[in-house]
Amino acid sequence: MRARRLVAVASVAVGLVALSGCRAEPGVAAYVGDHRITEDAVTAVLDDARVKNPAPTPAATPSAGEEQPDLPGPQLPARRQVASVLVLSEVCDRVSAERNYQPRGQAAPQQVAQQLGLSPETGYVQQLADLYTCLSGVPAAAPVAPTEQEMAALIAAGRKAGAIPADVTDEAAAGQLDGDQLRSALATRNTLAEAVGSYDVTVNPRYRPLEFPVLSFSGDAAAVSVPLGEPGSDAVTDL
Repeated sequence: MRARRLVAVASVAVGLVALSGCRAEPGVAAYVGDHRITEDAVTAVLDDARVKNPAPTPAATPSAGEEQPDLPGPQLPARRQVASVLVLSEVCDRVSAERNYQPRGQAAPQQVAQQLGLSPETGYVQQLADLYTCLSGVPAAAPVAPTEQEMAALIAAGRKAGAIPADVTDEAAAGQLDGDQLRSALATRNTLAEAVGSYDVTVNPRYRPLEFPVLSFSGDAAAVSVPLGEPGSDAVTDL
């Protein structure tokens, strides 16, 4: 069996490098420069998603002794996902304004909604569509070959996600995964991380490590991600 093909999440994604400094105000999820992304803002996005994507209700009341079938509900975003989109949106807006980047594509909320299984009226869907549109204007660099360490990490992630069968050797998996798509994703990650490295981004410890996927395996398991803010935290949370 061949390892499953990688699937691009977006044409581009932005990377951040956290600068020195410690900021921790109550109720703040993240800082981008002097801009505060509050916990209330994250909660508002989640509340909106719940209201506009209610769980399905059964069509009829089951008869006595009959079990109620389980109805699959919408896959709402996790709190960490919302925070990453809010951070990325702020950074992309700033770098685009400063460097006069113009979008090269338009992400439709309907298309994003279909991919996520959510209503196109959901605020999170519209914010993600706007983010993809903004990121499409950030110039991409020449493809970059993965290092041995990057390829080893990619293979490990693929095996953990079940995207690389056990009978496929690391050498075979590397040959299947290494290609234009992976190299473009690595170039995008590196170029954009450098481009926005001057932004002072700080993330609340509860969200660390906060990342945004540039490339994913089939099934949405991240293959290449860009760190947003500090790399990690001792705090243990479930987001």
